[in-house]
Amino acid sequence: MQDFVRLLEAIDDFLYYPVLLVVLTLAGIYFSFRTKFAQIRLCKEAIRVIMEHPKDKENVSPFQALMISTASRVGTGNIIGVSTAICLGGPGSVFWMWVLAILGGASALVESTLAQIYKCSNPELNQSYGGPAYYIEHALHSKFIAVIFSIFLIATYAFGFNALCSYNLQSTFSVYSFYDRGTTPLIIGIILSIIIAWCLFGGGKRIINVASVLVPFMGIIYVAVALFIMLKNISVLPLVFKLILRDAFNFKAILSGVSGSCLIYGIKRGLYSNEAGVGSAPNAAAAAYTSHPVKQGLVQMLSVYIDTILICSATAFICIVYEPGSSLIAGAEYVQLAIRSGLGKYGPLFITLAMICFAFTTLIGNLFYIPNALAFINNKKMPGKKFMNVFWVICSLVVLVGAILPMSAAWALADITMGGMTLINIPSIMLLGGVFFKALKDYEQQKREGKDPVFLAKNIGLDPDKLDYWK
Repeated sequence: MQDFVRLLEAIDDFLYYPVLLVVLTLAGIYFSFRTKFAQIRLCKEAIRVIMEHPKDKENVSPFQALMISTASRVGTGNIIGVSTAICLGGPGSVFWMWVLAILGGASALVESTLAQIYKCSNPELNQSYGGPAYYIEHALHSKFIAVIFSIFLIATYAFGFNALCSYNLQSTFSVYSFYDRGTTPLIIGIILSIIIAWCLFGGGKRIINVASVLVPFMGIIYVAVALFIMLKNISVLPLVFKLILRDAFNFKAILSGVSGSCLIYGIKRGLYSNEAGVGSAPNAAAAAYTSHPVKQGLVQMLSVYIDTILICSATAFICIVYEPGSSLIAGAEYVQLAIRSGLGKYGPLFITLAMICFAFTTLIGNLFYIPNALAFINNKKMPGKKFMNVFWVICSLVVLVGAILPMSAAWALADITMGGMTLINIPSIMLLGGVFFKALKDYEQQKREGKDPVFLAKNIGLDPDKLDYWK
């Protein structure tokens, strides 16, 4: 097991430095400047678009699609991932998470808009579906690469992320006296896997409805508690910002140990948390009903900010107000010790409850993406009921196994599978950037004319007959 973990860590380190560091930075800068920083100047428009309702109640609304993607983004990574980054990479990791979120907002806008443009329709269910696999196949004409992406997506969300989520959840119980390293993780894993199996066999609509209620609730409560602790410790906030910025630009520390630096941990945990450019959110975005693809791109862009600027920052401030952190208490224990200073003996209990809520919505949000990927691999046909039942059982067992994995193995598996998705999706959306830029120009032109933008393929030079949904 130790040799296996070391191999995973070696692959993980190389994948993020230099490969993903370069790819994510170039893509973010390129899209930001080409769109005149649309991810910032169109925030007000994005908030307006969220409140639009589909004409048919059976369609997924922009808000519901936002909640599904946010359910996947907002999860255990916002608590455990941030605390781990601070402990192992330093407080400066938080600054690089912010940078990644702002640059990643542009990538999120592009990928979700493209997913809308190239999505497919299901007339029988009056629904639409799509994602990176579909725009890679239809626009880049590479079915092989699209299938590889789908395989990585399944590996990431059914296995890597859910195993890690399960580990993170059980680790929050380690501060309690009843916790036994030999038996408690196994018991928690069994309970969690049974609950997830029940949800999976209940159908996709139940996932949407549950996530739509839980995500806003848990996010608001968590941020409110963080604000309370920040106000309680307002005198030290300038010192917190100073610590974050000073550590973020400590280039001597960064260059002397790149793989363990605040820069790389900021990228790793930031990407795991907000998933901008990974290619996950476009699957939810494609399911939403909207009159123009850019609208859903704007909605998904906001999800990145909700995740990182709000919720990750909340965790960061709770932790750094307590102390900068130590590798000896990286993970759940660090957050629980930190919040105890603000909420007293009820602090660890609050984090446990928050983690249960975060973990649940993360797990069901992750698995929402899987049927779409399986159908794509199976020539656009959903696998039979028997196959899906077996597959859902396997996914539930992964949750069980994840609870008993070593911490480093759980994180490395999630990082590697997510990195594989990103390395396919980012180059793909850069190649298709021209289509997006025309769509954005068309949207903004209609807005200037006082119209509610409506998408016509011919307006951006696409042949309507070559698009499934928009023809």
